[in-house]
Amino acid sequence: MEPVDALLEIASLLERERASRYRAKAFRVAAAAFADLPDDVKDDATRLRAVKGIGESTFAVIREAQSGVVPTYLVELRGDVEPEIVSALRSALRGDLHAHTDWSDGTTSISVMAEAARALGHEYQAVTDHSPRLRVARGLSAERLRSQIPLVRAESREGLTMLAGIEVDILDDGALDQDDELLADLDVVVASVHSHLRMDSRAMTARMIAAVSNPRVNVLGHCTGRLVEGSRGTRPQSEFDAAAVFAACAENGVAVEINSRPERQDPPDELIAIALDAGCLFAIDSDAHAPGQLSLLDHGAQRAERAGVPSGRIITTWGLERLLAWTR
Repeated sequence: MEPVDALLEIASLLERERASRYRAKAFRVAAAAFADLPDDVKDDATRLRAVKGIGESTFAVIREAQSGVVPTYLVELRGDVEPEIVSALRSALRGDLHAHTDWSDGTTSISVMAEAARALGHEYQAVTDHSPRLRVARGLSAERLRSQIPLVRAESREGLTMLAGIEVDILDDGALDQDDELLADLDVVVASVHSHLRMDSRAMTARMIAAVSNPRVNVLGHCTGRLVEGSRGTRPQSEFDAAAVFAACAENGVAVEINSRPERQDPPDELIAIALDAGCLFAIDSDAHAPGQLSLLDHGAQRAERAGVPSGRIITTWGLERLLAWTR
């Protein structure tokens, strides 16, 4: 196989596995470095080894691919990383409304994320980088977000429409962490709680109801904030009156996100049931921070299918025209 293809497949598998972001990024950097080399350098092992961005592991992969075999490391990863889960609901998904780029805490550019979404056959893909208060994730100021919007939309082509969006922080009083006029310019707004997750239940309930009552909000992201596995450890879910919050979502036409990241599994099954009874819409989203994580939609689809969520109530099964008519 081609060395660049091998390097990128390894990166994608490492990303899906949620391995070290630096390890996955090293293979993407090496792929870009190798692709830009003249043929005489590609074929010269000594000069190739000295190229910036190509280390010992990536060099070994390149040389094996050049010799006409599938690199050993790629063979191992193909066997170790769980394959994508096939389901009828996964096949019905048309796009994804929650993903991050290197403008905030994602690992790659807008264009690389667009290429990955296109390869998955998405009709639309939103870029929803973080808002200003989340400084640890390099949240976007109003000025940075304003400059990002045209760059996101410029990546629309070949059947894929890129949607300009944001994952906006829900502040302690339920206000949104971005200028209202700027939020109005976006295609989709995902609102999430990222701070003071152990807030008193009554205060958290009021906070979330205030946020989903804001007409700019389209999706309530990972509503409990819990972590059930993974490198960041575990974290208990926030306490709030789920029936009241989901009733507000239904009343205001805000979709409840079924976050596809295995370390989140958010909302828990019992809360999905409450949201179903409340008449909510849902959005199955990847919350991808790297291209290979866009495929994690299969986990969210499996959970939604198991919970009995009708596909018609999942907005990410809708076509682009219907979706945008709804978000606007």
